[in-house]
Amino acid sequence: MKKIRVEDAIGTVLAHDMTRIIRGKFKGIGFKKGHVVKKEDIPELLKIGKQYLFVLDLGKDQLHENDAAQRISKAISDPALEFSEPREGKINIITPHAGLLNINVDALLKVNKMESIIVATLKNTFPCKKGEIIAATRIIPLTIPTKNIKALEVLAKKAAPILSVTPYKSLKVGAVVTGSEVYNGLITDDFGPSVGQKITQAGCTLIKKILVPDDVTAISNAIMELKNLGCEMIITTGGLSVDPDDVTRQGVITAGADVTFYGSPVLPGAMLMISQLDNIPVISLPACVFYYKQTVFDLVLPRVLAGEKITKDDIAAMGHGGLCMNCQVCHYPVCSFGR
Repeated sequence: MKKIRVEDAIGTVLAHDMTRIIRGKFKGIGFKKGHVVKKEDIPELLKIGKQYLFVLDLGKDQLHENDAAQRISKAISDPALEFSEPREGKINIITPHAGLLNINVDALLKVNKMESIIVATLKNTFPCKKGEIIAATRIIPLTIPTKNIKALEVLAKKAAPILSVTPYKSLKVGAVVTGSEVYNGLITDDFGPSVGQKITQAGCTLIKKILVPDDVTAISNAIMELKNLGCEMIITTGGLSVDPDDVTRQGVITAGADVTFYGSPVLPGAMLMISQLDNIPVISLPACVFYYKQTVFDLVLPRVLAGEKITKDDIAAMGHGGLCMNCQVCHYPVCSFGR
């Protein structure tokens, strides 16, 4: 690169985006890469601290920051993901659909140990909205040796994809609301404004909801009815406690389901139970889902909708970040809960 005074730069082409910051009002590109410097630009360049400019003459063994970011983005991403235009050397990686973020964490660590390359992401298993930025990448200097990017591409190919978002499935859901007090009309059934709302907001269809008393046979028969209706996920609510009269667990087992685990290191949600009934996930929720805004259900549902079979290891790992802080203003999932 050749260094020249700003006053002598009229007619030269800017080699990189130049940032302009106005405290409290603006941070962004003041002058874009490729801009031809004009006489009237000189005062503005001086205002952003540019007393000298550099004329860039890249050899075949070097890449500009924008070109490097484009190659990095493509190498680490599933083909379904989308990219922003380079801006100040940085590219955002965007999901075109809602789904569960999947990251090869080991491969990502190796990438970020490579010289002058960075990739910043959301946390693994983050529930993403359509159009959400899931990662961003750039190189640290203005240019980088081409061989460095080629090395990254080799690494990324072996681990492909490092970044992907599994789309949610729109499942047919059945619900069994247990509890003699609800069945007999002594208290209000709160399934709709809590669990039911989350199911429909996730794009699923509630096929049928069945109210049953605290009776093993009634619970078992309701689960079998929902299975025969073609439900692809069954949820039971209102039970799962240490009380001896809570027979939900026995009702699920009597229906023929295999319990994967009972109990989770997540608060609220310690009494969660997940079972499998002929490949149909049966999610048995504790009563806390009717009170707290976010619970273990919010951690489990996206993973089920992404087609995952949740294991004991998955649930055990949720203990790290599994304590909800019950913030006065909830920002989930942009918080530590489940992360």
